[in-house]
Amino acid sequence: MAGHLDVQKGRVEMAHGGGGRAMARLIDQMFRAAFANNWLAGNEDAARFEPPVGPLVMATDSHVVSPLFFPGGDIGSLAVHGTLNDVAMGGARPLYLSAGFVLEEGFPLAELERIVASMAAASREADVPVITGDTKVVEGGKGDGVYINTTGIGVTHPGVAVAPHRIQTGDRILVSGPIGDHGVAILSQREDLGFATELRSDTAALHDLVAAMVEAVPDLHCLRDPTRGGLAAVLNELGQASGNGMTLREQDLPVREEVKAACEILGLDPLNSANEGMLVAFCPPQAADDLLAAMREHPQGQEAADIGEVTADERRFVQMKTTFGGARMIDWLYGEQLPRIC
Repeated sequence: MAGHLDVQKGRVEMAHGGGGRAMARLIDQMFRAAFANNWLAGNEDAARFEPPVGPLVMATDSHVVSPLFFPGGDIGSLAVHGTLNDVAMGGARPLYLSAGFVLEEGFPLAELERIVASMAAASREADVPVITGDTKVVEGGKGDGVYINTTGIGVTHPGVAVAPHRIQTGDRILVSGPIGDHGVAILSQREDLGFATELRSDTAALHDLVAAMVEAVPDLHCLRDPTRGGLAAVLNELGQASGNGMTLREQDLPVREEVKAACEILGLDPLNSANEGMLVAFCPPQAADDLLAAMREHPQGQEAADIGEVTADERRFVQMKTTFGGARMIDWLYGEQLPRIC
């Protein structure tokens, strides 16, 4: 394609979404260059691939995070990690990704290049290629820089069947790491709070951790990543879906001291704050020790913890035994504690 993008000084133009020479240049020099693989090299409107053997899992997610760049990640890496994790929570190994970009007229090409490079790096690190995509441009003032939609397809691990309805009374509840990191990091960056210790998002792809978990305990009952609404929302949602109650132990909840301190200052609850690189697992009580050991042997599960159990409760309440010996309800919020986090 003749001509080159002026990445350093250029900005997104309406022509970049118009289907002509400018759009072809943007796709060739920005997207296809970053995501380079055999599927994209064919320059087709759709990707061709052989279907794998086994049940498929498909997930899609649209990312509208503000700010676009934050400690520990950005909208590009988050768009990859978020969808890969949704596929992995279905007990599947992610295979392919699609990417759809909605760009606002006037958005700096240098920032777009940074986002695309981050997204491509996350894709390569996860070994899950972006094999098809789409680009649209909206007028200045009618967007927010860039929105990204990603869709993932994966194949279920053999012998694994995870779903909310499989959660049973007596199941143990395990988390793979500290709670609330992503939401608090986004808030601190958005409001320029200037805490002495930098709060970083935990955004990461979890499918390798899930693979290690299902190898150790194939009879996992359910997996979920606590994004919007945090751990409190996930547990309440799964309690409603499975018809059970849940009881947590406050003393066993892993929360980083800097996250705990920030939440105390801001009047927030880490239980309602999102993660983007942590999962919740439900397993039979006799398998909990093996599962916890397998999680802690993996780099992404070194701080894993057993935090509670599923209880017989027709009210489907989620409760927590406090460190003072009492109990309190863990309810989910009506809306979001913090909007635009993913």
